[in-house]
Amino acid sequence: MAELLELGKNACDTKYVLQKLTTEEKNIALQAAAKYLCDRQEEILSANALDLENGRKNGMNPGLLDRLKLTGDRIAQIAEGLMQIAALPDCIGETMEHFERPNGLKIDKVRVPLGVIGIIYEARPNVTADAFGLCFKTGNAVILKGGSDAIHSNIAIVKVLQDALEACGMPRTAVQLIEDTDRAVTAQFMKMKEYVDVLIPRGGAGLIRSVVENSTIPVIETGTGNCHVYVDKDADVDMAVKILMNAKTQRIGVCNACESLVVHREIRDRFLPKMAETLKPQNVELRGDESTREILTDCIPATEADYGTEYLDYILSIKTVDSVEEAIAHINRYNTKHSECIVTENAETAEKFLNEVDAACVYVNASTRFTDGFEFGFGAEIGISTQKLHARGPMGLKELTSYKYKIHGNGQIRG
Repeated sequence: MAELLELGKNACDTKYVLQKLTTEEKNIALQAAAKYLCDRQEEILSANALDLENGRKNGMNPGLLDRLKLTGDRIAQIAEGLMQIAALPDCIGETMEHFERPNGLKIDKVRVPLGVIGIIYEARPNVTADAFGLCFKTGNAVILKGGSDAIHSNIAIVKVLQDALEACGMPRTAVQLIEDTDRAVTAQFMKMKEYVDVLIPRGGAGLIRSVVENSTIPVIETGTGNCHVYVDKDADVDMAVKILMNAKTQRIGVCNACESLVVHREIRDRFLPKMAETLKPQNVELRGDESTREILTDCIPATEADYGTEYLDYILSIKTVDSVEEAIAHINRYNTKHSECIVTENAETAEKFLNEVDAACVYVNASTRFTDGFEFGFGAEIGISTQKLHARGPMGLKELTSYKYKIHGNGQIRG
């Protein structure tokens, strides 16, 4: 507990230093951090190899191993994310609104940092650098609590980031890592409302539920991804197959991967065989309803649980529907409010889907894999929010800010 309190106090002291930094100072430090990550990648990869070895020994599934794995290319992408953040406009200090009252008061609504951000996450070492970059650019101190699966990777990355900050004359405590992997420490961290202004969980359903239910700190909920692709009766079959292939298999262990396929009955006979043949080399296990199994005779019967499951694996549930209304109802019942896609050439149907599906991101004729801060041009993301208060979808710089009102008067008093 003493270590946690020290981290909290350090972060509280540091946030007042960070909020005074100029845009140039922040950008120089971010660029240095990107360079340090690339220059010291062997150090990071060696630490990551220990985590991967432990993960395999502990029977970690392929999807989570993929999330955990770092390569030279992935480190280069993480560094590029920091460079992109440095290149983005600095929103801190931005005047969001200006207005004057009849009594002469001049009021400005100005964007400010949140303060201290806590992030609890699982086997995703890329989050360590992404979170630092976004928090630092917005003048926030960050305390990281990664999972035990990635502890060696996280320690190595944080050390590199802190060394880069120190080289630029910045406080190392702008980014801190809780190295104790005991779950009791995580529980204590969630009660540190005195020191932490907001808590963001990134991980599986169990982690997110635990944080939401047990934290005394305000939480921005980043959701799991039970994402759907709906192939409408007016879909281009080849396009639909291509989109599904990408959404399902490009990376199976990510929250924006497709987990469930919904198919209009009128296109079922043309689409399903071609889809199954395309997915066969990837050994995707198909679990479908009775209508699906009339076409794909070797398909496993789908259960009710299948339609609500984020597999993070080479498994796909399939549901056949008779209308776009039925497709929307099915998706709204089972989705996690993350990312949903319709493939159709019918503009009216597409607009209906966009308006009526309840999700942070809704696509027409594009893969759900684009729900990503990097792809949206945010440089990186702190997470993908599936709630509706404060932030929704990929959370970039502006989602890590609050605001305050600055009021100028000339002697006004209230009667």
